[in-house]
Amino acid sequence: MSAEDIRVMLVDDQELIRTGFKLVLLGEPGINVIAEAADGGEALQQLASLGQHGCDIVLMDVRMPGMNGIDATAEIVRRFPEVRVIVLTTFDLDEYATGAIQAGASGFLLKDARPTELVDSIRRVAAGDATMAPSVTRRLLEQLRAGNGAGLGGAEPVPGPALDALTERELEVLRLIADGLNNAEISADLFLSESTVKTHVGRVLAKLQLRDRVHAVIFAKQNGL
Repeated sequence: MSAEDIRVMLVDDQELIRTGFKLVLLGEPGINVIAEAADGGEALQQLASLGQHGCDIVLMDVRMPGMNGIDATAEIVRRFPEVRVIVLTTFDLDEYATGAIQAGASGFLLKDARPTELVDSIRRVAAGDATMAPSVTRRLLEQLRAGNGAGLGGAEPVPGPALDALTERELEVLRLIADGLNNAEISADLFLSESTVKTHVGRVLAKLQLRDRVHAVIFAKQNGL
């Protein structure tokens, strides 16, 4: 295993599910499964034993005995902020998507996602991006636009003072992130190189103190963009 390899932990109470994911990832260059856990509590113990920088990505089931995936995600974000969590579930339900995102997850995928989607999600999240199942993304955005999701409380969203910290170009980038565009699409839309877009995205997240692009979408909708 090289220093650049993406280190992944699998968390699911069903050993057969963990084995299936492990078999998919074993064939992928640059990705290594370094630990497994059967519930959220065990995952936290494993992360503590691995030490700082011992794990990059946690693939987290939602419904597990003991500590569930949503609670475990929130605890991982608090105790191990360098670790990114991709939540996996069989259930395409709003409550799980919203709960996972509010807990700090950087991704949300359904368990019936194709192996290529899973691998791509791991690589994207490890690179600092975020990933969500398309159906979940659509409904989450619909909730936010309707003003009843992710803490909007039904109020009409208005631009907040935090947006004043952004340059005009950064504000443009944030609007496009909120519309669901990836870096390549933003690059084409604004006639900028992808590396320049990546720099702008990083500055937006840093200035607004946002964990990743998923939370940038939520912030943007809460602030009327």
